[in-house]
Amino acid sequence: MKKIVLLFMALAGALSMMADNAYTYLTFETTDGAKASIPVESLKLTISGNTLTADSQTFILSNLSRMYFSTTDETISGIEEITSATLDEATAIYDLQGHKVSKEQMKKGVYVVKTKHKTYKMIVR
Repeated sequence: MKKIVLLFMALAGALSMMADNAYTYLTFETTDGAKASIPVESLKLTISGNTLTADSQTFILSNLSRMYFSTTDETISGIEEITSATLDEATAIYDLQGHKVSKEQMKKGVYVVKTKHKTYKMIVR
C-alpha cells in the first residue's frame, strides 16, 4: 500500500510540474484494455481503500494496468472511424438484426464490419 501511495504522490507532483500544458490528459488503462482519459486542467485524485477516484471516474486499483499522460483524449468509445479502404477489406458486413449485407445494400444505420484483422462498428448517415 505504501508503494501505491508513493506512486500517487509522485503523480500529483508531476501534475503540478506540467504547467506548460504539454500533456492535457491523464489516461487510465484497465486490465481489460478499456481506457479513460481525464483532462489534467483541474484534476483531483483521491484514494480511498482500494479505490482511486479521478474527478468523476472511479477505478479499482487492482484493475488498473497503467496510467500515463497524453496529448489527446484516448477514451475508447467502441466506435472507430473506418476508411473506404477498410470497407474494401471487409470479409463480412452485418446489420444490427444479424443479416449479412453487401456494401451496396448499406443504408442509414449501424453495421458490424469484419475484416481479417479486426471487427468494427460503423454508422452510416
